[in-house]
Amino acid sequence: MKNIRNFCIIAHIDHGKSTLADRILELTGTVEKRKMKEQLLDQMDLERERGITIKLQPVRMKYKGYVLNLIDTPGHVDFGYEVSRSLAAVEGAILLVDATKGVQAQTLSNLYQAIEQGLEIIPVVNKIDLPNADVEKTKKEIIHILGCREEEIFLASGKTGAGVDKILEAVIEKIPAPVGNLHRPLRALIFDSKYDIYKGALAYVRIVDGEVKRDDRILMMATSKESVVVETGSFRPELKTEEKLSAGDIGYIATGLKNVEYCRVGDTITQITSDNSQIIKVQPLPGYKEVKPMVYASFYPIEGEDYNFMRDALDKLKLNDAAFVFEPESNLALGRGFRCGFLGMLHLEIIQARLEREFELTPTITTPSVVYRVKLKEKNREAEIYAPVDMPDPSSVEEIKEPYVKLDIITPAVYLGAVMELMQKTRAEYQNTEYIDQERVLLSYEAPLTDIIVNFHDDLKSVSSGFASMNYNFAGYRSSELVKLDILVAKEKVDAFSRIIPKQRAFQEGKSMVEKLKEAIPRQNFAIALQAAIGGKVIARETIHPFRKDVTAKLYGGDVTRKRKLLEKQKKGKKKMKNIGRVAIPAKAFLDVLKK
Repeated sequence: MKNIRNFCIIAHIDHGKSTLADRILELTGTVEKRKMKEQLLDQMDLERERGITIKLQPVRMKYKGYVLNLIDTPGHVDFGYEVSRSLAAVEGAILLVDATKGVQAQTLSNLYQAIEQGLEIIPVVNKIDLPNADVEKTKKEIIHILGCREEEIFLASGKTGAGVDKILEAVIEKIPAPVGNLHRPLRALIFDSKYDIYKGALAYVRIVDGEVKRDDRILMMATSKESVVVETGSFRPELKTEEKLSAGDIGYIATGLKNVEYCRVGDTITQITSDNSQIIKVQPLPGYKEVKPMVYASFYPIEGEDYNFMRDALDKLKLNDAAFVFEPESNLALGRGFRCGFLGMLHLEIIQARLEREFELTPTITTPSVVYRVKLKEKNREAEIYAPVDMPDPSSVEEIKEPYVKLDIITPAVYLGAVMELMQKTRAEYQNTEYIDQERVLLSYEAPLTDIIVNFHDDLKSVSSGFASMNYNFAGYRSSELVKLDILVAKEKVDAFSRIIPKQRAFQEGKSMVEKLKEAIPRQNFAIALQAAIGGKVIARETIHPFRKDVTAKLYGGDVTRKRKLLEKQKKGKKKMKNIGRVAIPAKAFLDVLKK
């Protein structure tokens, strides 16, 4: 164990984590030159195209008599939970900062998580080879946030490989060897899981105590699922079978389980002895919590007959993504579909892109929403509301709570006014301003999650010319004045248009929705009333005027009373149509309203 070093690379999105990992793999000779390619650890095509890491990826390397276990982590805010699990599996972290961009929001978030876990931090300024790199300024920012000395900061270029050998020397010298007991019962932390068609669910683990080998009986402590080990191995970066994994090692255990649900990230694996005596003594490793989706949206197949195919496709995606959840639902207008839960908007985009690429399915997606908590007057009980349709009668509701997040924004000082103006359009509460240096500002807010998830990231990039970055963390539920807005078309409530909104925005939202519908619903032979209502009170209205058939066209002269008689007859007919006319709403109208 003394010659093992476990570490990960943490950084903001697009600061060069995967490129630096490539150079480390080259320097340690883990991957042959002929097999080397850019972003080698990013296994999915989608990751390579977008230039972002979506799934964390471990790799074992040998260097100067030491075994180095590296975990390349995602940098995007949506996958913060994966980063926290990776940090729990290692003793040290390389903090990577882009010399052209400086410290950004996710850098800070990941750094604070690493410090909380008590990890040894090695600060590195990356991309020093670029002409616009400002190394001195970036160093000052790192000293400000980390409180380290200037000589402790390493300079490197992931592209050219400059300075990578010094970083590896620092990893060996500064990061402590893992602590664990080989003679204790097995305790292994699952930091990721994946489904393999032949070996079942693969648990990516850090062995804390004991050892595990093929044919051992094991137990997942959170799900109480038993299984027999099919195979153990390490990452080189492809899977390589090993005889056993011992305390301090990072590797994988092929469990043979047919569902990745049983291999939950953050769970503890232990061994079952013949008399089951061992399980009683074993304490689960701390920090296990279930990943809860933050954002919900519904996916509907465009063609009704694709429903079963879409269900199979979502099932397959779920096998490799334990954070993704879905359940069937139906909608009067869009037919049968699925309500899906995601960690955030990027996670939603990834699932949508994978559906289109891997299964050639283009779903209709409803506006993303969050989970509300409603406290009911009767028996003082609380219910969770995933969709406006589930909202109980307002008279039975005591209070409604919505999820809030702690939002950090780092922006160049020149855009401070524009960013603060943008924040005033949301319901965010200002907390604090901190100057990282003379040119960069850290703004802290507490904001409702629903205000942040849909268009906020794009708006922030627009007002700051792309320079501002954001990060948010869940901060609990808070009581808010929220109402359910219903839309009535020809006096009939259409559930698909209902939404839960802040009371103060009800009129603007209602007016904007009926105006959009007026454009989207085709005219009929009778007038159609479009109404936005809260409970029984109508707050906005538009009318789609009817076509008027020219019934007098066939007359060619004669008395005016004949003309009047036909017009009266038409008037009576229109009254009758108004009473019995039902409006067909095209699917396009739903999309126009649901998309902001």
